[in-house]
Amino acid sequence: MPKPPKKQFDGKRRKKAKDDKTKANGFDEVLQADIEQLIKQNRPEQDDSSSPSPVSLPETFTEIDVTISDISSTGDGLALSENKDHVYVVPFTVPGDKVRVKVVRHFPALSYSATDFLSVIEAGPTRKDELIGCKYFSKCSGCQLQMMSYEDQLAHKRRIVEKAYANFSGLIPELVPAIDETFPSPLQYGYRTKLTPHFAQPQHKKSEDGEQPQGTNVPAIGFTYKGRRMDLDIEDCPLGTDVVRQGLKSERKRVAANISSYKRGATLLMRESTSRFPKDAPTDGSEIKEISGMVSTPGADSGDVIRIERENYVEEKRCITDNNATSVEYVDDYVFGNKAGAFFQNNNSILSGFTEFIRSHALPAGNDKDPRPIKYLLDAYSGSGLFTITLSPIFKSSLGVDVAGDSIISARENARANNLPSTGFAAADAAVLFKDVPYPADQTLLVIDPPRKGCSEDFLEQLLSFKPRRVVYVSCNVHTQARDVAVMVQGDESKNVRYEIESIRGFDFFPQTGHVEGVAILNRVEFPPKTEESA
Repeated sequence: MPKPPKKQFDGKRRKKAKDDKTKANGFDEVLQADIEQLIKQNRPEQDDSSSPSPVSLPETFTEIDVTISDISSTGDGLALSENKDHVYVVPFTVPGDKVRVKVVRHFPALSYSATDFLSVIEAGPTRKDELIGCKYFSKCSGCQLQMMSYEDQLAHKRRIVEKAYANFSGLIPELVPAIDETFPSPLQYGYRTKLTPHFAQPQHKKSEDGEQPQGTNVPAIGFTYKGRRMDLDIEDCPLGTDVVRQGLKSERKRVAANISSYKRGATLLMRESTSRFPKDAPTDGSEIKEISGMVSTPGADSGDVIRIERENYVEEKRCITDNNATSVEYVDDYVFGNKAGAFFQNNNSILSGFTEFIRSHALPAGNDKDPRPIKYLLDAYSGSGLFTITLSPIFKSSLGVDVAGDSIISARENARANNLPSTGFAAADAAVLFKDVPYPADQTLLVIDPPRKGCSEDFLEQLLSFKPRRVVYVSCNVHTQARDVAVMVQGDESKNVRYEIESIRGFDFFPQTGHVEGVAILNRVEFPPKTEESA
């Protein structure tokens, strides 16, 4: 076996802001990496002895015309200043766009200025405004990419993953395999099974003398304006599923009718819940039994119902509005109950292909011929059991662990509903997550799906001590994933454990937005024995 480099990082790990003040004044590691790279690629060659010329910036709230050079990993366009030493960050744009913007704020120490998008003067070659499917686009902060073809969106998200590993892993390129093409979502609109619009504290009307209250104004109910601390009134969101969109309209009417009862602002919930009934259900008015026996909480919805006839059953979809009520979701024939306000993936249309991809890559090639094959599944950050349950049939035994007790209760109910007796769940303290795992590490697949902040240093140390044979790392933040994967690749020589990356692929859970999820698959390898030369 060839000797691995003694130092597997190339020193490119991103520097964090020097202090909290810098963070509070526009610092975003991901955006900053893209800005610095764009300036570096276009910086004119200068005599080292000459001092850089001072940056001359327009007054704030000035309107200027700029041409977009690139799209950042945050979804915003990047335009170089005339001197190519400063960047204007412009939302809702694509490369080649010549646009008019309003300069909002300068961050000279970070070499960029934030702007508001005003209009397109000349469209870039990939801009397709006819594809925009929402009247709030270019105002709402929710979407960034509706003016791009879906093929271009997928290609852009592949570049996001590539840049994440280039900028945030610190790994030399030879240790990172080519990033696979982004896995597409079957639906590009109408896919979101959960929306959470909000509104600010209602303002009471007063009489002309300013003393007696005369009712209450209905505030904007929706999402935040892009780049502003203001709410945009959203009557409809085309990203939502049909029943969620109906639920949004119903909830807006309910809030308006009862606005005087709200003493402060609130966040609303619209969550799709699905029931399946047999086609041959009785029509005499007798009770119809749901196929899985798992149903959403009665009376906890908006009152909207959509019925869809499938080949072998009838689906009934409702919009749950109570965070603590039970919502039900199907992934193929697997059924999942969950607290409606708790985390569960929000794009059901991609979950069948996504879980099948994980299932088909859970075991290494030739596992069936291995004298000690992988046959146990450990799912850390298991939540209500999406991966534990959909992967369990290919393992002898499966265990999901999570620090959230409520999620474990839901996961156990889901295991019973799916008739999986060899699948268990346990609430575990984060500090001793691997302590009581009953499986031999060299026959165990570890699946991890942490929150956006990624894995803690303590978790990664526990992982390297446990030494699972194979790891599937699912992430909603490919930048923290790249950082954590690098720790695993670096390994721990004292424990004789490190990992090699088998593959990395992005998944488009949120079309029209700049967000991409990532799946990295890694295999445990040993450090080569030391020789006199390496000692």
